[in-house]
Amino acid sequence: MTRPFLRRTVMPGLAALTLIGLSACGGEESSSSGSTSTGDASLSGSVIIDGSSTVEPLSTAATELFGEEQPDVQVTVGVLGTGGGFESFCAGKTDISNASRPIEAEEAKVCKDAGIEYTEMQVATDALTVVANPGVDVDCITTEQLKTIWEPSAADKITNWNQVDPSFPDLPLELFGPGTDSGTFDYFTDTINGEEGASRDDYEASEDDNVLVDGVANTEGGMGYFGFTFYEQNSDKLKALQIDSGSGCVEPSAETAQNGEYSPLSRPLYIYVANKSYADKPQVAGFVDFYIANLPAITEAALYIPLNEEQSQETESALSGLQ
Repeated sequence: MTRPFLRRTVMPGLAALTLIGLSACGGEESSSSGSTSTGDASLSGSVIIDGSSTVEPLSTAATELFGEEQPDVQVTVGVLGTGGGFESFCAGKTDISNASRPIEAEEAKVCKDAGIEYTEMQVATDALTVVANPGVDVDCITTEQLKTIWEPSAADKITNWNQVDPSFPDLPLELFGPGTDSGTFDYFTDTINGEEGASRDDYEASEDDNVLVDGVANTEGGMGYFGFTFYEQNSDKLKALQIDSGSGCVEPSAETAQNGEYSPLSRPLYIYVANKSYADKPQVAGFVDFYIANLPAITEAALYIPLNEEQSQETESALSGLQ
């Protein structure tokens, strides 16, 4: 599913940003890829993005701001999930793939066999957030308790909060989580259950994080997990659980994700750019240049956790390799 860019009320600061703009990318022709940096040139055509629903709001923010500079470029941002996004990307159907985990070896082989060369760029950091309905009287949960809830053997067995811990309330445990095409699902199951894809299947699954937000918020005893930005955008109707991985309870935040305290659920977020799209489509090159040039402002406005200095340098270096 793809959708054109739109104004999102969750990012009120976008219109007020002072942007670096496309002119920051320069106006000289690249000698390495054959593409031309856009400068102040007027662009047209389409840019097709799909993949992670976690990264979607960030790419949508970039899309909105880019549209103010280049209104004749039509950018669509889909939410197939990381796995579904890579499937489309490696089939040559998209120019950019949003991803909440690195591309896996099997996916990379599909791309290679199809002749799709790409460049990975980290665009933000995420604190994968475990949330509960505000009526649930639980503030902190251990990684072992999370495993008790979400491991495959819990299906149809662990159905009440007090089965996880006697101090937890006597309340039906209603679960909401990403579908199997989601990079968030892959990361969470690998980190918490010890094996990617290993999860109970008796929960309400969706690739759309907004569906999960509504499910937890409107269900007594509801619990789920998704990216930090979706919690921040809905903090008035959700409770973020602190995570104890052995060193005490730590709440998800930009600071704890960047300094490593929020372990093991902090993670990098990426975009993957098709090298041929960047080289052959000026509108794609212009969009990617704009995205990275304005990344600090975009991440701040979209309520994402920005890259640190070292990560920023790595992303800028990756972009330089395309230009």
